[in-house]
Amino acid sequence: MTVSWSAYRRARRRSGQAWAVLAVAAVSVLAALFWFFTDGQFAAAEPAASGPTEAPVFDPAWMKPVVPVHPVPGGTAIAALDGLAVKGRAAKDNYNREAFGQAWKDVDRNGCDTRNDILRRDLAGVLFVEGSKCRVAAGSFQEPYTGQFVDFQRGSESSRAVQIDHVVALGDAWQKGAQGLTAAQRQGLANDPLNLIAADGPANQQKSAGDAATWLPKNKSIRCHYVARQISVKAAYGLWVTEAEKDAMERVLGSCPEQRTVSAN
Repeated sequence: MTVSWSAYRRARRRSGQAWAVLAVAAVSVLAALFWFFTDGQFAAAEPAASGPTEAPVFDPAWMKPVVPVHPVPGGTAIAALDGLAVKGRAAKDNYNREAFGQAWKDVDRNGCDTRNDILRRDLAGVLFVEGSKCRVAAGSFQEPYTGQFVDFQRGSESSRAVQIDHVVALGDAWQKGAQGLTAAQRQGLANDPLNLIAADGPANQQKSAGDAATWLPKNKSIRCHYVARQISVKAAYGLWVTEAEKDAMERVLGSCPEQRTVSAN
């Protein structure tokens, strides 16, 4: 059987086109796999959620500022992130919550403990326990990490349902520079309103000591503020980030490059 030169060229052309299609398909599959094993696995596992775009920081009417180790840098969060040191985690086997002082101590000396300060700051329609100007008995808010509307009533069950989250978890801080702080500075970090947000209890438990590389709020509307706040806290207390954490922060801030740092001023 003989084949003409023109037929041979057409067959070669069709073969080349087929290989090109296969090459494009292979690249697409590799790109999809890369996305899944970086951002995609988190996105696929998360239901869509929306809610507040930021959380309160400071109310000068009744709160007093906690002085950090360094002033929070002004400007964009991405610029502040570039100013943070990038290192690996230090050991955690010697971590103890007591290294950050008494839980919910009245560090700003306004007469109210930190937990009640944050509840009063973050909840709307606050009611106090009879005879007290500090102890929050009830209130409501749109919880920032899930976007759900929550009614708070003081009690053992409701106290677990609404917890005070350390934006930079104390366990994470311990592994990224807090071991080098003084006891008073660590106590300030644990009670600084900049580092505290009233949050959904289960979400806070899920976060545990996670950083931005392992946990982000389901409410995607607040992620830029949340990451900027983590960066601001780390800058204010001389803490560092890991390479994976910095990469995760940069991905979030890529959607909001003009996001500013967060401070109590």
